[in-house]
Amino acid sequence: MSEYRIDEGMEVTLHFTLKLEDGTVVDSTREKSPATFQLGDGNLPPGFEYPLKGMSGGESGSFEVTPEHAFGQRNPQNVQLLSRDDFDEIEPEVGTVMSFADPAGGELPGVITAVDERNVEVDFNHPLAGRTLTFEVEVLDVRPAQTH
Repeated sequence: MSEYRIDEGMEVTLHFTLKLEDGTVVDSTREKSPATFQLGDGNLPPGFEYPLKGMSGGESGSFEVTPEHAFGQRNPQNVQLLSRDDFDEIEPEVGTVMSFADPAGGELPGVITAVDERNVEVDFNHPLAGRTLTFEVEVLDVRPAQTH
């Protein structure tokens, strides 16, 4: 076992499970390969990195991450009404996740939340916005990140 502890500039390999308030598993590496990332590389929101600091290989933990430190609070302004005419190719259905072009030319996922004769309501909030999440981790390895 290494004596390294998780901090800036460290490469971390771990298994994680992400759960909702009711225990529903949202994401997990348990049945797959563990996740490897460098602390501070943007792979994890800061609220998920912060509780990991100081942990070393072989340690496990369970952390509650509030919306502010996870995917933010739901923003009512992120729910938009689009014209039904914008959906010429497909029949919009409630619950469908679609990709929309954002003003910068990137892609923005949205969930269709309501449909009527003229309008389609689309929610562009992150699906986990407003949720308090439980982040369970098992740290497998911590080592200095290789610089390229």
